[in-house]
Amino acid sequence: MVARLVIAAPASGSGKTTVATGLMAAFTASGLAVSPHKVGPDYIDPGYHALATGRPGRNLDSYMCGTELIAPLFTHGAHGCDLAVIEGVMGLYDGAAGEGELASTAQVAKLLRAPVVLVVDASSQSRSVAALVHGFASWDPEVRLGGVILNKVATDRHEALLREALEESGVPVLGVLRRAPAVSTPSRHLGLVPVAERHTEALDAVRAQAEQVRAGCDLEALLALARGAPPLSAEPWHPAPGREPAPVAGSPVVAVAGGAAFTFSYAEHAELLTAAGASVVPFDPLRDEDLPEGTRGVVVGGGFPEMYAPELSANTRLRKAVAELAQTGAPIAAECAGLLYLARSLDDKPMCGVLEADARMSPRLTLGYRDAVAVSDSVLAAAGTRMRGHEFHRTVIEPGAGAQAAWGLRQPERRVEGFVRGGVHASYVHMHWAAVPDTAYRFVRHCAQWSGHAG
Repeated sequence: MVARLVIAAPASGSGKTTVATGLMAAFTASGLAVSPHKVGPDYIDPGYHALATGRPGRNLDSYMCGTELIAPLFTHGAHGCDLAVIEGVMGLYDGAAGEGELASTAQVAKLLRAPVVLVVDASSQSRSVAALVHGFASWDPEVRLGGVILNKVATDRHEALLREALEESGVPVLGVLRRAPAVSTPSRHLGLVPVAERHTEALDAVRAQAEQVRAGCDLEALLALARGAPPLSAEPWHPAPGREPAPVAGSPVVAVAGGAAFTFSYAEHAELLTAAGASVVPFDPLRDEDLPEGTRGVVVGGGFPEMYAPELSANTRLRKAVAELAQTGAPIAAECAGLLYLARSLDDKPMCGVLEADARMSPRLTLGYRDAVAVSDSVLAAAGTRMRGHEFHRTVIEPGAGAQAAWGLRQPERRVEGFVRGGVHASYVHMHWAAVPDTAYRFVRHCAQWSGHAG
């Protein structure tokens, strides 16, 4: 059994990431092995969690993966750890639009039988904090609210008023944090700036968060709360449980894009590719001029290529190598940032030219879960395969779909999206392959069968 805590809040912007990351770092520094988790599809926060703990940050998303996989994925990630800290998403009870509690922090807390600590931005309230906490504690009796951490508290007098009010609520105060600019993390058009783009500064921020949490929180009480979580009966998820068929022979090399421009990926994807028989080799399109030796397939996930369009464009040798590989029919899976990289241009800067489409920044944020059906047979899915995914970008690509589209989206509006061309599958929609593990096997099998030349 792993001791565990869910760090939630009444709303976004309350300080969940600061508190969760600070707790992870503080407990890790105390000698505990801490497993970091994030509710929802967010890719950026897990990067800070990984920095704080030295372990991969993992996502728990009941919309994309299904409720039945939450506990197995959690126990897989937390194996061998002393403590798991799970950062929530949005407000405690906020989830997929129109889907009730689905994909909410509250639902994940219930699935994991984990106590919840509510981080409250107390900057503009005093006695009203008790009514707010009482409402969150009583809304769903299956959610155990084990304590409150008060954030952005102004003065000792302010703290005294808040503590006095909360005495009536019956929910203990487990921490009080003052305003602290040193622990803030810069944001831009899609949220926090990823760790890979500011590693030194991110390390300093995580250390400052740990120190703030250590000074302002009752770590012993928080650890006791986590250790009081009831037993969780769940077999750990495994990337290849009794795999049928057997892993692909020959260990085909699958090159996976990384570096500062391509930071979005789920830890389970590489594990699934490896379990399917692939040799997973990272490469950085900003720095590497060649694909890894022996590459038989490429995965380019999400990230911020729009921030590095000139540098990506300047790496003409790699762009040409990717285009030539695509021309031979080699399997290439691209999501969101990968889609932009395969386009003809991004903000008028030449990209790989694999797709007859052009991308540009947009003032409009596209954000939300997607219920998708594969429109065309591809290296990732057979036509008719249903998957659930997520879109999150401030760019547009024209046209939005190729002659053979990747997905037919069922909500929020019906449309086709993405490109299937030869061995290329490119789309704005992020998928979590653990939900349909045959995705990785299908991709690796296509890599192994690739002939290595056009036609």
